[in-house]
Amino acid sequence: MSRFFAFTTSALATVLITGLDGSVLAQITGQPTNNPNSLPNSISNSLQQPIGQSVSPNPTAALGRSNATYILGAGDQISLSVIGYPEFTGTLAILSDGTITLPLVGPLRVSGLTPNQLSLALTQRLRTYLIDPVVSVGLAVTRPVVVTIAGEVHRPGPIQLSGLSSINSNPLGISGTTAAGTDSLLLDRPALPTLSSAVLLAGGVTRDADIRQVSIRRPLPDGRVENLTLNLWEAMTSDAGIADIGLRDGDTIFIPPLSGDEIDRRTVARSSLAPRTVRVKVVGEVVSPGEVAVPPDSSVSSAVAIAGGPTSDAQLSSVSLVRQDETGKIVEEEIDLRNLVDDYQVQDGDVVVVAKRGYLSVVDGIGRVLNPVNWFRILGF
Repeated sequence: MSRFFAFTTSALATVLITGLDGSVLAQITGQPTNNPNSLPNSISNSLQQPIGQSVSPNPTAALGRSNATYILGAGDQISLSVIGYPEFTGTLAILSDGTITLPLVGPLRVSGLTPNQLSLALTQRLRTYLIDPVVSVGLAVTRPVVVTIAGEVHRPGPIQLSGLSSINSNPLGISGTTAAGTDSLLLDRPALPTLSSAVLLAGGVTRDADIRQVSIRRPLPDGRVENLTLNLWEAMTSDAGIADIGLRDGDTIFIPPLSGDEIDRRTVARSSLAPRTVRVKVVGEVVSPGEVAVPPDSSVSSAVAIAGGPTSDAQLSSVSLVRQDETGKIVEEEIDLRNLVDDYQVQDGDVVVVAKRGYLSVVDGIGRVLNPVNWFRILGF
C-alpha cells in the first residue's frame, strides 16, 4: 500500500508517493494544468460523474478498429501505458461498479467509454501531475459477450463468445519493461467477437439461409436500439468484400430464410459461414451403412460413396432420398444413381436408402431393408 503527498514550488507541482514505512517510492514533478474543458463533452462529463452512476457516451460507428468502437464494461481488462512512467504501466481490471483506480487519479468510472475515450480522459487527468503525458489504453482481456442468434442456423439460441486476451499480462505497479527491455505498451491488440464466429458457434448457416439480409439488433448504452443490416452474399462474391463486424454484449442476430433461388446454395455451403459437415444417414445396400458426416455441398452420390459405396446387390436406378420439410412433413424422392452422379444437395438430417436389386419399387425395397421401428428411429422420431 502507498500514499502520496503533493506540494508546489514556483510553477511546478511535485508529488511524492511513499510506502507505509515512509520510504519514497516515486517522485513526479510536472506543470499543473487547470483546463478540464478541453475534452469532448461526453468525456468531460464522464470525469465529473460520481461513482455509482452510469455514463452514456455518444454512439459510435458499427464498424472500425476495436479501440474506437468497443464499449468498456465490468470484467474487461485494459492495458495501460504512460510513456516514461512505468508506475502507470500494466493491466487493470474494470471492477463490478465500472471503475478503475489509479495512483494520483483515484477511482475513475470507465464503463461506457471506448478505449480511445478513456485514453483522452486519463491524459487530461494526468496533465495535472505530469508534463505532456502520452497515455495509451488498449484491450488486454475482453469480458464474455453473450449474443442471441435466430433464424437459418443449425443451433439457434443464446451464445457466449469468450473474451479474447493479449499475450502480455502485467498487473499495474510491476515494472513496465519486459525481459527484452521493451515497454509493455506494445501489447497485442485482441480481435473482438465477430458475426462470423457467432454463426459458426451456432452450427453455421443452413442451405436455406438468406445471407443477403442478416440483421443485428443492438442496444446502446443510452437506451436506444441500433438496427444493422449486412449483405454477406455481396461480401462473399465481390472482390472488395466488407469487414467482419464486431459483436457487443446483448446483440441479437437474425438470418432470414431464402424465399427463392436468388443465390447459389452450393456457394454458401462451400463458404466459411457453413458448417464443416452435416449428418446424413445412408442405409441399405452400401458397404458401411449408418450415419456419415459429409461436406454441406455434397450430393447424394457423395454421401453413398462416403458410406463405402454401393454393394453388388444395390438397385442404383431408384435410390430414395427422404427428408423432413419446413412444415414437418416427410417427403421422398427417387434418384437415378446408375452413373454415380447427381445434382441433389444433401442437408442435415437427410436419409438415403439404397434398396436391394430385384424389388418392384423403392418403397418395397425400403420396407424390406427396414422394419417400421427402425425406420422411425432413423428419421429421429
